Amino acid sequence: MRKIAILNQKGGVGKTTTSVNLAAAMAGAGKKVCLLDLDPQAHASTHLGVTATRGMATLYDMLVRLTPWEKARLQVESNLWITPAALDLAAAEVELSGVVGREMILRDLLNAEPDAFDVLILDCAPSLGVLTLNALTAVDEVIIPLQPHFLALHGLGKLLETTGIVSKRLNQALKVSGVVLTLCDPHTRLAQEIVEDLTGFLERGRSSRTPWAATKLCTTRIRRNIKLAECPSFGKSIFSYAPTCHGAEDHALLAQEILDLKPALMATSTFEESVSRFSPQTAPAPLAKAG
Repeated sequence: MRKIAILNQKGGVGKTTTSVNLAAAMAGAGKKVCLLDLDPQAHASTHLGVTATRGMATLYDMLVRLTPWEKARLQVESNLWITPAALDLAAAEVELSGVVGREMILRDLLNAEPDAFDVLILDCAPSLGVLTLNALTAVDEVIIPLQPHFLALHGLGKLLETTGIVSKRLNQALKVSGVVLTLCDPHTRLAQEIVEDLTGFLERGRSSRTPWAATKLCTTRIRRNIKLAECPSFGKSIFSYAPTCHGAEDHALLAQEILDLKPALMATSTFEESVSRFSPQTAPAPLAKAG
């Protein structure tokens, strides 16, 4: 089971949009996928039309009450499940403050069902608290969505430093496998300069013994697209809402890049439509798996 945390401590970079639509794209490619919403704002849950109701088990119940994972997930689309969040997840930070081994609770619950899914996508909160530490301890790899702005790039160093600390103390298998540019206009001079700076930064870290030594800048860019902003209000992924728009194309290609698939292998018609203009020869290079 491949476990991927989508993480950036800066808000507004398209983290939840990337988490939801990447999970939906992988499900469309025939993978059995579960999205875990680790943000108390529950935006990923809302994006897929799920609102926690009285009696519904959520990630809060898993972390605080040790509810088994199988009781805290529900299917929302073909091949796609979600473990939802609710506002009470914010209280978990306080309630777990005195618990020994609190950073490893989620890892142990997920490891109880090691073959439940092909891929797990964890949508992390824009912070570096107990919830995010649980995510980083539970996963094998991190993908960082990054808006091509100077301030976003400036905060990347701190985020990578955090993964280094977690790798050293809690999860030696943790790797930062990729950085994906989001909300991007790839033809602007600023975006091109950020790509150059980021590429140089990652190259300089190749010889280091850090979780980001093998990090790749994803070839796929997630362009600005109004349909991506609209689909959460309908409780749908971009593939259910507007499967032929640029936003669907970009996330389909990102899933293809991460999973190392070719367009001919895509399973569903909407997924095939999203990548129909891209031949195997022009598809992005595969993202190296962590490990």
